[in-house]
Parts: sequence; structure tokens; C-alpha cells
Amino acid sequence: MSFQMSVEVERKFLCNADTLKTLQEIGAVCLGQRQFCDQYFDTPKFDLTLRDMWLRKRKGCWELKCPTTSNGTEERSGEQSKAAALCSRYKEITNLPEIQLRVKEVIKDVCADRETEMSPSQEDESWLSKINLVCFAEFTTVRRSFTLEEEGVQVDLDQADFGYHVGEIEVLLPEGGDLQSALEKIERTAGKLGLTGDQRVEGKMHVYLKSNHPEHYAKLLSEHIL
Repeated sequence: MSFQMSVEVERKFLCNADTLKTLQEIGAVCLGQRQFCDQYFDTPKFDLTLRDMWLRKRKGCWELKCPTTSNGTEERSGEQSKAAALCSRYKEITNLPEIQLRVKEVIKDVCADRETEMSPSQEDESWLSKINLVCFAEFTTVRRSFTLEEEGVQVDLDQADFGYHVGEIEVLLPEGGDLQSALEKIERTAGKLGLTGDQRVEGKMHVYLKSNHPEHYAKLLSEHIL
């Protein structure tokens, strides 16, 4: 059985006191503020994250972010490829049985000697220990979200409890959706926000691992995951 997945296309940017003012000036509507705790899980050998797969529990719900596979037909001009290079793209899987299936496929060598029964319950976390998954990162974020006239664009301003502030311009697509259109929307929004620079901005996980798990961070860097 296959489940409909969405693809998150996102550009991160450094935000400051002026960002809120700029959002108001361009007519962004505040959707409110919320706080949530994220827990990330992997095997002790980082079998998931070294494949750029991020298993997360947020507000009692599981999510798995997997890299999207390029179909090789995306011929882009210099400007288009520059816009794409500033964005990240991940498939988001939120169906727990599907998540468990994907995770088991990746780490089947680790638990090849035993057939593990998985519970589809969001609350039952026994499946984690059965396949040797442990929490390697946990932090709390305060997020303010905004929507713009540009259809389907959301801007989030995040403040993590370890002192990092970062903004995100995000478009959510159905799998196989119009990536070029999403990139153009993000580029237009970045222009309205006055964003410059052609370097990717570090995400919260990037900064968290650098400070708290430098060995894990170094491995991910050497594999070009971060």
C-alpha cells in the first residue's frame, strides 16, 4: 500500500529584529505563535542520518524526512539552479507504518537476525528499542508563522532553546508537484524580504550537532549530508 507523500521545499535565512518589520510591511499575516519539542532518533552508528534520513517526533506525532530523488530531467538556467541550490527538498512521511517500513529497510542489516513486530501506535515506542534506535537530539523551538499573498508560501521564524534564530520560507508540494513553481515562489518571497547572499543558511540541527555532537556532525559533513 502506498501513501501520498508531500515534498517540503524550503529556504532558510538569518532573521533579526528587522525581519518582523519587513514581514508587516509586505502584508504578511501572522498565523500565531507556538512552542514544540523535537526529538530525533537514529542508531548508534547513525545509519539513518548518514543517508540523509531524519526521524523526528514532534507533539506526539512521527515524521520521517527523506531526500527526494532527482529524475535527471531538471535542466535549469544558471539563475534557476542558483535558486534551487539555496533550498532544501525532502519528502515528508507522516504515516507511522510507512515510516517503520522505510526505517527497517535502511537498518535491516542491524536487526537481520530477528524479525521485529512493529506497533502502529503513536504512543507505543517499543519499536525503537527493537531496532536499536536512540534519541540523539532534543530541543524546543518557539515558532511564529506567517502567510503571504503568494499562494502556498509560509514563512516561519524560529527561536531554538540553544540560542539560534533562523527563518524559513516554505512551500509544501504533493509528490511529483511543480518544483519549478515552488522555487519561483520562494525566490519572489526572498526578494520581498530583501534577502541577499548565495550561501545556504545553517538549520537548527546543523547548529545543534556542531555544538553538542561534533563527531556526528563531522561524519555528516564528510558525507556531504550537511
